[in-house]
This record gives sequence, structure tokens and C-alpha cells, in this order.
Amino acid sequence: MKKQVISIPGLAVVLLLASCGGEIKPKNYIDVYGADEQNTPKEVEISAEDKALMDKANMFFKQLPEVAENPENPVTDAKVTLGHYLYFDTNLSKKKTMSCNSCHNLETYGVDNQPTSKGEEGKNGDRNSPTVYNAALQIAQFWDGRAKDVEEQAGGPILNPVEMNVPSKEFLEKRLSEIPFYQKMFKEAFPEAENPITYENVQKAIGAFERKLLTPAPFDDFLAGNASALTDEQKEGLKTFMDVGCTTCHIGVNLGGNMFQKFGLHHDYWEYTKSEKIDEGKFNVTKLDADKYVFKVAPLRNVAKTYPYFHDGSVNDLSEAVKIMAKTQLDKDLTDEETAKIVAFLNSLTGELPQEYIKAPKGLSEIE
Repeated sequence: MKKQVISIPGLAVVLLLASCGGEIKPKNYIDVYGADEQNTPKEVEISAEDKALMDKANMFFKQLPEVAENPENPVTDAKVTLGHYLYFDTNLSKKKTMSCNSCHNLETYGVDNQPTSKGEEGKNGDRNSPTVYNAALQIAQFWDGRAKDVEEQAGGPILNPVEMNVPSKEFLEKRLSEIPFYQKMFKEAFPEAENPITYENVQKAIGAFERKLLTPAPFDDFLAGNASALTDEQKEGLKTFMDVGCTTCHIGVNLGGNMFQKFGLHHDYWEYTKSEKIDEGKFNVTKLDADKYVFKVAPLRNVAKTYPYFHDGSVNDLSEAVKIMAKTQLDKDLTDEETAKIVAFLNSLTGELPQEYIKAPKGLSEIE
């Protein structure tokens, strides 16, 4: 097998330039591979096949940044801390029985693993609750894209009568304003505001917190030049994923979440998902015929952990979901071997959870 010997600094430059526009700097290869006692970078052997696969992958995908920035809502430590409390606080539901974490459990990869989630009054929503991990990197929020970012999205479930059931923005502002702990926390997070406890600032704080919920995975190390980050089967799966055409939609930093697409380009999706309800997707918002059955393309990071799949949670098995997508979107019948390889690759997208954020913050139970 032909191999290339590339020094660490040289490889860093090559892959930095190969990354999409150089927007996200690759990991330092010394961190990936280590160095000798004199701190001299090691030379790394990468096979020609692995190098070609890395180069091709870097054309379609990006590594995760350290934070998903928003110029309209700069991420600060004070906002993130406040958002962490609010995310786990049941005060954000009318009867104080639910929090954001109820449906988007950070210990289980940001989902509740239910087809649809049960709200405060015991009713279920119409669509599957997507993960909040890496969500801030998407083009829009909700399956139909009706919220432009995680800040806007954070305000939706709180006021939704089927979800957290708070009757009005003013109701929540008054409740939080009566809590001394939040009087202090909001002032620290929004020091320039004369009246910092507003519904908009609740959204900004939760949004800032969610912008830190990123999960770097072995695939990111592979994109950065660590050929051993993926198993041979996962590399075969990555190649298959690209070759069969999954990258028509699943591209970018999140391998999805950056465009909208009709679910069922070649076949009616419900014939394969066995969905109980035919959801017309974005059409329900825009009323445009062109938007019938159009949904935001699902991001694939942590997909092995965020079952059940699709907008209605109608499919539990990842292999079945992969075959359904190939058939409905590409009109291809994948073999069991091809499917297994793709699923192996998708497992390389399971990332490291940010341990400092996945549990409720200290002292939350004392807030009344």
C-alpha cells in the first residue's frame, strides 16, 4: 500500500486550506498524535487511500467550531450560566412541571427518544422533538424552519399550550421577576438593560447556552487528519455515504440542517415510514404548493442516539431509516452490506457530551 509521510505542520496547512473556506481551524496535529520528549512534532504516515478519502470528505463536511456564535446575541459566560439555569427550570412551564430538558434531555443526546413528546397537559405534539446538540449551527429551527435561530426557537415551546403552556410573555416575566436569584442573574447577564428580566432576554440566555452545546466526534478528528479516528468499516461507510449520493443533502458541519428538501422526491414517504398522519411539512406554514412535504434536512450528528427518526418519529431502527431515505430521496435500493457500512460511519458522528452542562446546575432546586 502506498503511503505518504507528511510532517505535522505541513499537514496542518494542507488541511486548513482544504477545509471549507478555512472558516474552522483544524485541530493541532500535535494534540492528535502527540510529540516526542523534545516537543518535536512526529511525522505521520497516512496512506494514499486515507488521504484521498480525507480530502474528499473535507469538500463536503466541516469540523465543529468551539462555539456557535451569533452576532445578534454574543455568547458570554454570564448569559450561558443564566441559560443553563433557565433550561432546567420548571418555572418556565405554567404548572412548574416541565423544563426545556424534559423533552430535550441533555443526558440522552438532547432528545427524549419518543416519537412525539408529551406536554404539561398530557397531550402530545405533532412532531418529533429534535436534539438541541449542535442545533445552533443549523440554517433554521423546527422541522418547518419557522424560527430563524435557537433564540427565536427557545420562545416557542414555553408559550405553546400543548407544550409548556405559559399563558403569556408577561406571565413569565412577572414570575421570574419575583425570584431574587433571577433578579441578580439577569442583571449580570444583561448589565446594560434597565429592566433585564424580559421574555426576549430569556430567549437570548437560553440561546447562548445552546450555542455551547456542541459535541465533537471521532469524525472531526478524521477531518483534521487523524486517519486512525475511524475504523476501516467506518471509512468504507463514509465512502459509501458519499458515493451513493447522501451528500446531495447531508453536508456541512452538521451533515444536514442547512437546507430544506421534499421528503419523498421519488416515492410518497408515508408508504415507507407507515406514518399514521400525512404531514405536509413547510406547507402548513407558507401555504405554498411548492412547500408540500418539505422539511428541514435532518442533521446527522449523534444520529445513532437520537431515535426514533423522521419528523414524526415513525421509524425506530437506524438501518431501516437509512434504507428509507435512499429509496424515497435517491430511488436506490441499498444492500444490507451498504446499509451496514453507512450505519457504521454514522456511529462515528456520536460525539462527546459537554459534561459541565448535561445536569441541572447547583442550587436550581432551591429556586422557587
